[in-house]
Amino acid sequence: MQTHFSLSQLANPDVAHSEEIIRKCVHCGFCTATCPTYVTLGNELDSPRGRIYLIKDMLENGRPADTQIVTHIDRCLSCLSCMTTCPSGVNYMHLVDHARAHIEETYRRPLPDRLIRAMLAKVLPYPARFRAALKLAALGRPFAPLLDKAGPLRPLAAMLRLAPTSVPAAAPGQAPGMRAEGVASGPAHGKRVALLSGCAQSVLDPGINAATTRLLNRLGVEVVIPRGEGCCGSLTHHMGREDEALASARRNVDAWTRAMDEGGLHAIIVTTSGCGTTIKDYGHMLRLDPAYADKAKAVSALAKDVTEFLSTLDLPAPARPGGAVVAYHSACSMQHGQRITRAPKELLAKAGFIVRDVPEGHLCCGSAGTYNMLQPEISAQLRERKVRNIESVAPDLIATGNIGCMTQIGSGTGIPILHTVELLDWAYGGARPAKLAGQPAAVAAE
Repeated sequence: MQTHFSLSQLANPDVAHSEEIIRKCVHCGFCTATCPTYVTLGNELDSPRGRIYLIKDMLENGRPADTQIVTHIDRCLSCLSCMTTCPSGVNYMHLVDHARAHIEETYRRPLPDRLIRAMLAKVLPYPARFRAALKLAALGRPFAPLLDKAGPLRPLAAMLRLAPTSVPAAAPGQAPGMRAEGVASGPAHGKRVALLSGCAQSVLDPGINAATTRLLNRLGVEVVIPRGEGCCGSLTHHMGREDEALASARRNVDAWTRAMDEGGLHAIIVTTSGCGTTIKDYGHMLRLDPAYADKAKAVSALAKDVTEFLSTLDLPAPARPGGAVVAYHSACSMQHGQRITRAPKELLAKAGFIVRDVPEGHLCCGSAGTYNMLQPEISAQLRERKVRNIESVAPDLIATGNIGCMTQIGSGTGIPILHTVELLDWAYGGARPAKLAGQPAAVAAE
């Protein structure tokens, strides 16, 4: 795609990087076939190619964002399916991230939208605040239908509906806000890893990281939770709030760098694929910060999805017979963001489960961080499509590697949905997941 940026514009490294990305686009349109919003809405401006035109026009002319571009960029899920499809290697992720930051700097949203986004940014990344908010949501849930009738307040209704009816207790040794380094016991193996405790997942389902620790311990891997780490920054990053996102990235880089210096790390284990995609991009996000560029690059190189790391270990024979049919939902951040497609399914199959692919598996479920709250109508359509496709393969269970997908899909089906690592922990000697209580004997048997 031809561009006409001035030399003064290209002196800005973010603009220069976006210009390089735009020039790679050859208008082929392959991205339209795999873009969830284009498939759902049929509007060219709600396709990656259409958004690239809008971003090019905005940046090239050096103008602030307007209502049209904000509407269509806000509808983007950042699922990155377009990047998997693109034959020209267009890094749409970095381009849309830059566009969102530009929108945040130059566009004044309506007051309700500003307040809702500020609330999400100040609550979701902080486990204690998020836990308190979920408890309050139980009181507010009956008012969701009223909020639906007030258009600008529909995101609040979506939040209330997505909130769980009860908030699980924090897992021992995995408590949000934990400051002392937590070292898990286990047979000596020579490998030491840091486990991201994170933010929203640690509140919604602390059992995921607990299962990860148990499984890695039994495989002889030492697990630590370094002092000071927390939210990866992806939630604020995808809302264009770059100062907050980079502050989170720097805090984590500092925490993991200390852990490397104190005892060495073979990997930084991430159990939420959305976080993994962001952490693997820290090297790019902090490339212009001379105090952090090299350290961030080292952290990104160490970041591994839990299934990615497990695939490097010699696993024993499973402790329990398998046989349950598992529909594997590959989160967008896993298959498109990190390009991890085989490892989770191969691990489940090796553990004895019967793994089935989901039709239209490349299409997003509609979760996408805060998307299912900020764009509830489109998100609901994508969820219904995803649930139909999952149920079409008649699974006993659903497995995935992202808490957002678990929450989104779980709100639309009665089939139990678990994190991949929970099933692996169970298969290799761990306790039966509590989510399987009351399931048929073939599924829930010890």
